[in-house]
Amino acid sequence: MKSIKKQLFCMILVLALCLSVLPVPALALSETSDGPATRQMVSSALWEMAGAPTVNYALSFTDVSQDADYAEAVRWAASENIVSGVGGGLFLPDGVVTREMLSTMLYRYAKSAGMDVSVGEDTNLLSYNDCFDWAEWAIPALQWAVGSGLLDEKEEGRLGACDAVTQSEASSLLHQFSLQAVPSEILSLWTDNARAKKALMSYVAAVTDENSKDYIPINDRIAVFDLDGTLFCETDPNYFDYTLLKYRVLEDPTYKDKASDFEKEVANKIKEQNETGKSFSGLEIDHGKAVASAFAGMTVAEFNAYIQEFKKQPMPSYNGMKRGEGWYRPMLEIVDYLRANNFTVYVVSGTDRLIVRGIAYNSPLDLPNRQIIGSDETIVSNHQGDQDGLDYVFQDGDQLVLGGEFLIKNLKMNKVSVIMQEIGQQPVLSFGNSTGDSSMAEYVTYNNRYRSLAFMLCCDDTVRENGNETKAQKMFELCEEFDWIPISMKNDWTTIYGDGVTHK
Repeated sequence: MKSIKKQLFCMILVLALCLSVLPVPALALSETSDGPATRQMVSSALWEMAGAPTVNYALSFTDVSQDADYAEAVRWAASENIVSGVGGGLFLPDGVVTREMLSTMLYRYAKSAGMDVSVGEDTNLLSYNDCFDWAEWAIPALQWAVGSGLLDEKEEGRLGACDAVTQSEASSLLHQFSLQAVPSEILSLWTDNARAKKALMSYVAAVTDENSKDYIPINDRIAVFDLDGTLFCETDPNYFDYTLLKYRVLEDPTYKDKASDFEKEVANKIKEQNETGKSFSGLEIDHGKAVASAFAGMTVAEFNAYIQEFKKQPMPSYNGMKRGEGWYRPMLEIVDYLRANNFTVYVVSGTDRLIVRGIAYNSPLDLPNRQIIGSDETIVSNHQGDQDGLDYVFQDGDQLVLGGEFLIKNLKMNKVSVIMQEIGQQPVLSFGNSTGDSSMAEYVTYNNRYRSLAFMLCCDDTVRENGNETKAQKMFELCEEFDWIPISMKNDWTTIYGDGVTHK
């Protein structure tokens, strides 16, 4: 049922975005024409985008006939102060629209629609070579258009604000604007001024627009996400898979007396780390080995069932949340938003692959197992014994079980390698939270044939989350150094885990 609901949501969102764009060329603008965009064309497009409202407003322009196809659009645009005359009672419906005119019309539309246009207030336009050629009345609109990512420089050092806009360029800008015009419906759990939200929406608008130089074909729209600390609660008081092993080896009455000395040694290090914060060299690999051996012999289904039971335990540091419910709700919105725009989303985690699948099982993430990548252990037939996989033939009645041997920890450079092995192409979006994700972020953004971005979560919320301000500050600094886009959990999200969840 959850899968069906999510599919319906994505379909509705795609339909809503399409409906907000389709009317743009319906009346006049052509997505492919190099002909000039005119004042009546843009007015008509914006009127359609607003839902083609009927207004009681006197049309005073002497060159706009009451019977003209665009008369109602001009009447509405004038009533909302989106357009004004050129003097002498004239509107000049066939007048050519420049980039500064179009920016001004969109800026006024945004204000009339109640959108936040404050992003332009700090935008410095003096770096453009042609900045002194622009009309003074257009400056606030140009600051907003540049600051929000709608308007890019036309060539090195030149914004070209006084240049005429072609119909295809106007259609492209209106498409991008339409995606920004409904932010509350798309990323409702993000604050309006969140830099990451604005950057992502501007990016998606550009790469999904076939007329944009940044257009990315659907098959190449690949996004990769880390799990712990990016999509899911990372430390309470430790990683989900660390606390799972600790429970299995030290607390589970069905196994703790069977645990090996090595498993107990690893579990006790995790216990000490939870209590004191002490670091242990090599613990990542030892933990992977201990997980593989502690659950060896379980079928894949039995392992998943074990994880589902562990997910029911309460989160130690939170009221109103169980271990399996630690999803960052704003990040799930990002996943939904990308999927609605025909991105294929992968989870690329350092956590054991089967554990990640167990966490995601019957959860709001709702990704198929084939799009979940993690650290690996061997999987064998329950009748295989010590035979090599080249010598054993799977038979009727065989079941797949955990083989007990750890293979690889999927962190750092290993994430890049496994992306190429399993996805087979360079993604265009990366979402992580730590230096363990830095190789993935750099791989996605370095020498990519498409426009690409990397986002990093910064754990700076110590009220709603187990934040760490020192760690967060280091990540903010790394984002500045490597040109990654930071996400502030404290300032960018209106909630983290949803209503009813509080940090103790």
